[in-house]
Amino acid sequence: MEFSPGKHSLTLIEALAASPLFHGLPPEQLAAVAAIAVEKKFGRGETIFVEGDDGVGFYLVADGKVKIFKLSAAGKEHILHIFGPGEPFGEVAVFRGWAFPASAETLVASRLLYFPRGDFVRLLADSGIAMNLLAVMALRLRRFAARIEDLTLKEAPSRLASYLLYLSDEQNNLDSVSLDISKGQLASLLGATPETLSRIFAKMSEENLIHVRGRMIFIKDIDALAARR
Repeated sequence: MEFSPGKHSLTLIEALAASPLFHGLPPEQLAAVAAIAVEKKFGRGETIFVEGDDGVGFYLVADGKVKIFKLSAAGKEHILHIFGPGEPFGEVAVFRGWAFPASAETLVASRLLYFPRGDFVRLLADSGIAMNLLAVMALRLRRFAARIEDLTLKEAPSRLASYLLYLSDEQNNLDSVSLDISKGQLASLLGATPETLSRIFAKMSEENLIHVRGRMIFIKDIDALAARR
């Protein structure tokens, strides 16, 4: 499947400047980063790398959406992260020189920027890039800790409430949110079965917390939803 960019597809420099990893870098540093970036285009559902592949480079989403997942011995998929425009992925394995600990696949047609490990490590001599990278890593660690807490200490309804409130904040809308992944993928992300997730949606609808219409979730009582976290 061919990549089909949106009407407002970002240029290479714009995509770099919009990423937290490179935000605030002066033009000459952005140009240096752009010089080593390799643009790669993927159709929907295409594999980017699989668990165990050598971490010889990392990626940044310019356009599209990517899921990071692991497969159980029985072949069951568990989604670990979903990354959208501006977000890097695969960087930890690259900087440690490890194999990728999970697999990556596009959820939609996507344009990615690929950074070879050797070229990027040489750029890290620039303290501005290095400090931005540390900030992104710290944020990832914080999100990972929060996710572990959600999966180990919270029940599935609380995990769903937390995710809907996260989307509300991300999409800057208190009244409704749009799911950018399927409900099956959302169930995997929240560590629940699709059947359990459907029951929770139905229960929250009965309680007049939300109204579900396809991938649109209308929030009817955000305070009560927040109390369910």
